[in-house]
Amino acid sequence: MLPPYVGDATQSANMSPYQATLVEIAGMFCASDRRKEILRGLLEHRQRLNAIGFQGFQWLSGSFLEDIETLDGRPPRDVDVVTFFHKPATITDGAAWQAFINANLLVLDRGQVKAAFNVDVQFIDLDMPPAHVVSVARFWYGLFSHRRNGLWKGLLQLPLALSADDDAAVLLVAP
Repeated sequence: MLPPYVGDATQSANMSPYQATLVEIAGMFCASDRRKEILRGLLEHRQRLNAIGFQGFQWLSGSFLEDIETLDGRPPRDVDVVTFFHKPATITDGAAWQAFINANLLVLDRGQVKAAFNVDVQFIDLDMPPAHVVSVARFWYGLFSHRRNGLWKGLLQLPLALSADDDAAVLLVAP
């Protein structure tokens, strides 16, 4: 279980969500074929988000970041992800946004994403009013920073932009 903080909790660098790389995640959390499959799905989903012009960052949580095999006697089902994003610059109004969503349901619809990529995704639009961004982020952080039994746990944070780290992680979890 990732701790909610390490060392001095008054220092933001010591608090969850922790900055991580995909290579670090592959090394720490991909000891089984199922875990590798889940990370491959996350990597593919990230590629598709980048392909449609999303910029931002992601929080990772859920049983994928826990020793769920020992805690609950089962493998992880998916990875929980909150994607904080800016809309592509070409989206200028509500109608264009809805058309964009409809054209990209495999990447943006929670049910389709979970089925195709083993990613239970939530989205936070960073272009919304700041008070709304804070409220929604507070909700997801509060939910994902605890197990259902109330135990505190940490989250990881990744930049959404693709990098050589994505390519290296793909090689680490290849079938």
